[in-house]
Amino acid sequence: MTVVVSASRLERKRREAVRAREGADRSPYFQGVAAARYAIRKIFRMVEEEAKKAGIDPLAHQALIQVYGSPNAELRVKEIAERLDISPAFASSLIKGLVEKGLLMRSKADGDRRVTLVSISKSGKQLLHAVDEQVQLHVDYFNKQVTPEEREAAVSILLFYVGVSLGGAAAVNL
Repeated sequence: MTVVVSASRLERKRREAVRAREGADRSPYFQGVAAARYAIRKIFRMVEEEAKKAGIDPLAHQALIQVYGSPNAELRVKEIAERLDISPAFASSLIKGLVEKGLLMRSKADGDRRVTLVSISKSGKQLLHAVDEQVQLHVDYFNKQVTPEEREAAVSILLFYVGVSLGGAAAVNL
């Protein structure tokens, strides 16, 4: 389901949230924060539950996503740790388990043999695709329950969080 919203309305809500955050009445800002956190938490919960049903720990699932979703579909252990906000030692242990399950593969970098690159295997891709298909069913249902106001409030706060202004855009597909 694609929803088209007015980019100028989103931008106006984003500006209102920024102003409210700096003012005495911060309720417009926190309304956006509440809507954004509700949507993110709800969707992340769906993803985590489907990952568990597929037999993979949610953090391991996130590691697969980070590797597969990287520009070259490969990351260094240090980069995986950074993207998951965990220690490199913990990332290394997590990756070791995923390699043993055949979901990730390790290789040495061409330019520097000391650097280990991690890429996703065919089995890892298949697992991600299967989990994503199940998640999409839940997300579609969730989307039908979200009001336009909640959707705009959530998106406006996400724009604020990542430092984006829509400027003079006319419409945005959500």
